[in-house]
Amino acid sequence: MDIKLVALDLDDTLLNKSLIVSPRTREAIAQAIAKGVTVTVATGRMYSSALIYAKQLGLDVPLITYNGGLIRRVQSGETLYHMPVDEQVAQEVLALFRENSWYIQSYVDDILYVAEHNETSRYYERMTGIKAVALGDAFYTMAGAPTKMLALTGEDKMGEIESKIRSAFGDRLCIARSKATYLEMTHPDVNKGHALAFLAEKLHITREQVMAVGDSQNDLDMIQYAGWGVAMDNAAANVKAAAQAVTGHHDADGVAEAIEKFVLKK
Repeated sequence: MDIKLVALDLDDTLLNKSLIVSPRTREAIAQAIAKGVTVTVATGRMYSSALIYAKQLGLDVPLITYNGGLIRRVQSGETLYHMPVDEQVAQEVLALFRENSWYIQSYVDDILYVAEHNETSRYYERMTGIKAVALGDAFYTMAGAPTKMLALTGEDKMGEIESKIRSAFGDRLCIARSKATYLEMTHPDVNKGHALAFLAEKLHITREQVMAVGDSQNDLDMIQYAGWGVAMDNAAANVKAAAQAVTGHHDADGVAEAIEKFVLKK
């Protein structure tokens, strides 16, 4: 197995509970890059949020963001792929969330929009390092096709919301949980697996030469696509079942362990 491309999920994978990349993981990534391996991020986060970590790691590669809805280079900002949600579908989603008084945020042109600033939006801002733009009632009729829409709520309510969204939009959206309290909505053809396949082909790298590392439901497609899929120790059970290997916890340098073992072959 000769791995040439490594795709790393961010939250609960590359990032520890303090939302940083550990020194051991930084070193493992640097050694992989020095070996000629392309290391990228594959995340549900928006591009501008993922970019913060890519620059910290010295990456100059296309980043897979919005669960694969946008692939954009680090240094040049060149967009290689973009597949937003249909604008009419987005309007219907917003109307449903407004009707039920559910919280939702929308991402258009890599800008985060919300109806109003509240505890949820401020928590998300702190976590991602990105400021949200509050539009008031205009949020629910805003123009533009969003790259992603994200529902955030307590775990006790998420089941109900997910069920209703799948019932109403199951054939018009890709719907996936990235956390127990996060429901990600993108174009139906968008997922990390499709994005990783697109990037591998662009880089002339075969599927067998790809390693993907993740933990959540939105990582499942890329772990199934990759020639070598790796699940974190903290991953969901079905993600572990789909992987070829399970590495350490995200708070115990699991990504470093996977790179050292399968890429650097230490």
